[in-house]
Amino acid sequence: MTGVPVTVLLVDDEPLARAGLRAILDGQPGIEVIGEAADGIAVLPLIRCSRPAVVAMDVRMPLMDGIEATRAILRALPDPPKILMITTFENDDYVYRALRAGADGFLLKRARPDEIANAVRTVAQGDSLLYPASIRALAVGRGNADARAALAGAALTEREQAVLRHLTRGMSNLEIAARLHVSAETVKTHVSAILAKLRVRDRTQAVILAYESGFAETGSEHTTELNRGPG
Repeated sequence: MTGVPVTVLLVDDEPLARAGLRAILDGQPGIEVIGEAADGIAVLPLIRCSRPAVVAMDVRMPLMDGIEATRAILRALPDPPKILMITTFENDDYVYRALRAGADGFLLKRARPDEIANAVRTVAQGDSLLYPASIRALAVGRGNADARAALAGAALTEREQAVLRHLTRGMSNLEIAARLHVSAETVKTHVSAILAKLRVRDRTQAVILAYESGFAETGSEHTTELNRGPG
């Protein structure tokens, strides 16, 4: 990669975990680790000082966990960095709560170095990184009237519903475009309309609402990352 590097702030209460992530990311072209923190309570001051593009943050920490830190970041900053949650277990309830709080995606600690670097680049460019199979499992039993009302009130068009359903299956804009026989720009326009109508921050929140409202097909067999491609 060329140009301005993707700057990363690492937040994890385990020094060895931070050292491992730093070694992996600093060895990747176009990525630069510019700071570390041992707890979520230190994140906001560091972000204000260093302005990282991505915060790679552990979900569980002793003083302020990743969920509260995410809420604090989004509450305090008008232009927050992307937030990538780091977790040991993909079916962790903490992960789901962090995503609902506004995190842009999550990454497993056991991921390969290339997967970790790709995750950082993916969220940095504005895409979300999720694993639909995991989100389906986490969403089971979480249906609520507010989500159903939000979806009903959005009055999505038939094409917008089709796009949202493909998002819940883990398809990128390019994949959706190929499936619907339209351009990627057209899909991007539909996604923007979906976010506005659902009144959600990003695609991650749209997918979560789709599952909680019962709209998503819980039997989907797709297991690829959400928005892993360009667009």
